[in-house]
Amino acid sequence: MIPWLEKHAPFPPVRRALREPNGLLAAGGDLSPRRLLEGYRLGIFPWFSDGDPILWWSPDPRMVLFPVELKVSRSLGKVLRNRRHEVRFDSAFAEVIASCAAPRKGPPGTWIGGAMIDAYLELHRLGHAHSVETWIDGGLAGGLYGVALGGVFFGESMFSRARDASKIALVALVERLKGEGGELIDCQMHTPHLEKLGAREIPRARFSRLLEELLHYPRSPGTWSGASTAQVQCPS
Repeated sequence: MIPWLEKHAPFPPVRRALREPNGLLAAGGDLSPRRLLEGYRLGIFPWFSDGDPILWWSPDPRMVLFPVELKVSRSLGKVLRNRRHEVRFDSAFAEVIASCAAPRKGPPGTWIGGAMIDAYLELHRLGHAHSVETWIDGGLAGGLYGVALGGVFFGESMFSRARDASKIALVALVERLKGEGGELIDCQMHTPHLEKLGAREIPRARFSRLLEELLHYPRSPGTWSGASTAQVQCPS
């Protein structure tokens, strides 16, 4: 059994998360900025279907991407060098999260319901949630969104309307984090797509230790739009 979170009740220790389903820790609570940010700092995130109780997760192992371990394939490198595209930050957050929530083939996107969208729009307004967007021929072609705290970016979801568009956004995110001293991207759960890009699983205990270290990295909430329109280059 998992505990039900009453208002203002603390999260249980992540070591109490279930093994099956992997990482299910608690239910209930709310999606207020205070609750969400508390969860991220502890390595806990919400994941539930619209209309169901809020479910909180902390899987073991944890899928992460260390920015220095990003793998750029030869074909993606060619796209980064040759395709006419533009990467922007925080210029269309609402459209990015709506696109991530839209039904699609492959990994499910419909778990991002109305309550989740509203919650992350508020986190964005407060300067904690950010989008990275790939624009091609003046249109939004792909992107991702997540939450930035300290030296960690907690990735939530990504989408593509054009080939490699979400990968371009990920490369831009990695380059930005490396330039700012960020050291970790939380990918939450394993997917072959992320593994091909260099993400790997680490024990939850190690992930928790990394959070304790990296969340002390100073970062003031605020928009990322000030550094928005630079062309992404292939990392050397």
